[in-house]
Amino acid sequence: MKRYFCAAVIFAITLTAASGFAQAVKQAQTKVILMISEQNIDGPRSAWWASEVDLSATESSIARKLIEQGFEIIEPSSLSGSVKSDKAYRVLDITDQSSVKLGKNAQADYVVLGKAVASAGGPVPESSMRSCFANITVKIINCKTGKVVSYLDGTGSSVHTDVITGGKEALVKAADSVALKICEALKQNVVVSQ
Repeated sequence: MKRYFCAAVIFAITLTAASGFAQAVKQAQTKVILMISEQNIDGPRSAWWASEVDLSATESSIARKLIEQGFEIIEPSSLSGSVKSDKAYRVLDITDQSSVKLGKNAQADYVVLGKAVASAGGPVPESSMRSCFANITVKIINCKTGKVVSYLDGTGSSVHTDVITGGKEALVKAADSVALKICEALKQNVVVSQ
């Protein structure tokens, strides 16, 4: 009897480990495009698809977390040909449909589309420091279905003598606050779509 019980326990553990491994493999194959426009304090709003820049501070921070969790980030440099050839991609306020089309062309599974904005607050009393705040909102779109699977947001704050640097710090903190939410939402949707 003990022998059968031990065999059943070992089988259950093996099955659970295999399931976890299969999910990790599926997750590692999940390709994501980050399309988050960013505006720092006193600066213009920018986005890699509308101008010839790389990932923003916000996108870089989110990309780092997604890569740590086993997701594959499609780099803007690999999409430059598609972006240059279609003017629909060259606007800051890109539509869901255009972002999904770009995602399909790049064979991505999901597009994370959003905006990140930093703003300056008042001066810190008896100091030359300024308060800086950032807000980020994103939606995750399934490229196969074109449907939004999650809406998420995050915030960050910083205090700095230079508002530009303080704004960047706040943007990175906002990105960090939403990055884990993005990872969880993607994991849930990868499991659901299996």
